Amino acid sequence: MSSHQPRRPGEVLFNLAMVAGSLFLLWSAYGISGFEALSAPGTVPMATTFIMAICAGMILRESLAKPANTAERVSRDILPMSVIVTIALVTGYAFLLKPLGFLPTSFLFLTVLIAYLKKTSLVWSAAVSLGVVVLIYLVFRIIFKVLMPEGIVPEGEIIAWVKSIFVSEVQ
Repeated sequence: MSSHQPRRPGEVLFNLAMVAGSLFLLWSAYGISGFEALSAPGTVPMATTFIMAICAGMILRESLAKPANTAERVSRDILPMSVIVTIALVTGYAFLLKPLGFLPTSFLFLTVLIAYLKKTSLVWSAAVSLGVVVLIYLVFRIIFKVLMPEGIVPEGEIIAWVKSIFVSEVQ
């Protein structure tokens, strides 16, 4: 299937990464049990990653055959700064979630992201973030009883204190 679309910036590099990733996964799948038998534990992963590597190679070959598109730029059309900042903030969120906990990490993440993307003041962004985090916390932690990483905020003690206020007034 021949396409007359030009090659986009970063397309060859991405396809090379897909070929390399597929070959790495094929090697990892081979490490499960090798070529012992058709019913061996690594057979399906090896077959799957072999097909994936073949397909990635075919896509790379097709990508290399296309003419380059000189009108597009990676920084403007493919990976603008807002996407890079969002990826960096999500990565930071993932690393800070366990040590800081859900509440402070989510509050910081939303505050910075809203301020950056919406270009508003930190005070407005913090107020919106606080409302969103409180709403999420109430729905998921209090109503649905979903456990979230506690971190530096002693949520258990706060919930016990709030419950003790209502229990003592009822009696």
